[in-house]
Amino acid sequence: MADSKILLTHGEVYFENEIIPNGFLLIEEGKISKAGPMEHAPRNNGEVTITLPKGSKIVPGFIDVHIHGAAGADTMDGTPETLRTIASHLPLEGTTSFLATTITQGKAEIEAALENAGEYMKNHNAPGCAEVLGIHLEGPFINESRKGAQPAEYILPPDIELFYKWQQMSGHNIRLVTLAPEQQNGIELIQFLYETGVLASIGHSDATYEDVKAAVQAGATHVTHLFNGMRGLHHREPGTAGAALLFDELKAEIISDGIHVRPEMVELAVKAKGIENIILITDAMRAKCLKNGVYDLGGQDVSVSCGKALLKDGTLAGSVLRMIDSIKNMISFTGLSLMEIIQMASSNPAKQLGVFSRKGSIAAGKDADLVILTPELEVYMTFCRGKLCETS
Repeated sequence: MADSKILLTHGEVYFENEIIPNGFLLIEEGKISKAGPMEHAPRNNGEVTITLPKGSKIVPGFIDVHIHGAAGADTMDGTPETLRTIASHLPLEGTTSFLATTITQGKAEIEAALENAGEYMKNHNAPGCAEVLGIHLEGPFINESRKGAQPAEYILPPDIELFYKWQQMSGHNIRLVTLAPEQQNGIELIQFLYETGVLASIGHSDATYEDVKAAVQAGATHVTHLFNGMRGLHHREPGTAGAALLFDELKAEIISDGIHVRPEMVELAVKAKGIENIILITDAMRAKCLKNGVYDLGGQDVSVSCGKALLKDGTLAGSVLRMIDSIKNMISFTGLSLMEIIQMASSNPAKQLGVFSRKGSIAAGKDADLVILTPELEVYMTFCRGKLCETS
């Protein structure tokens, strides 16, 4: 559907601080034009009207800041077709924009992926598919002792010159970098990232509380998949995880599949950090949307079965989590409302990435990135910048 005016009617409209139980939303030229109660809906102004099924919910599109791949494709494949595949499948789960996420690999492989993502953003981002908002460089500046599924042979010490070279190759589209601040030159790289407007994220790290404190003072504002790939919480050493909970400056990613983090620990994180400081991610790899089997992640075989993605040694290797399932799980794990959980999936990541002026909530003038949910919280249809996604 490519019409310039689309009117959605008789849905529950989820604004940032209010729900209209029987409302409308008007899309014009890819933007949200108006939204409100049905009695104020426009009439016969040339718009295509979609009457939504009873109980439908109109919510802002979800933003995944940490996703490697889906439907057989991975950011590291380094082709426009790869990113197009990911971008065309994510709306099925309600994700309307994302950061193309790399993995620790050889320099040539990382550089090919960065150049491809930058070129894709410049020439191939299109309405009707999830928008690539930038690149999440996960590794190689990490700690081998907390590498998780990151290949150890390609891990490098933090390097400002190398990062700057990569940033230029990407077209200045690296928006977030996961690194271990306790590594040599880690704090210096964090300072450089902060000064150049890039989010520094603590992850795959064995940092102590004091290491994290130094990272925050240097400008770190993000934590990669809280509790996973980091020094855990101890009553005599808060560790990376404990510090992540304590510092309000840090926004924390959570993989809420019930596998990476036990539900009670998810609840603890939300209580400690507050709703405004949690960002839902999937950390999904290419096996998402596909059957059980063996798939590649960073040159490693990953066995996927019953929702788990594992290396041969049993290490968790990303996920096959859908964002809509993350949301349903969070409601179950925490008892919070859909409106509160949407903040973690939409507005929080938009604010963290600096794109809240155009994404992350339902407001006039913002991109029409919208998800229509059934009463059972299944994705009924998705709009990406005003265009109904072909897979919806």
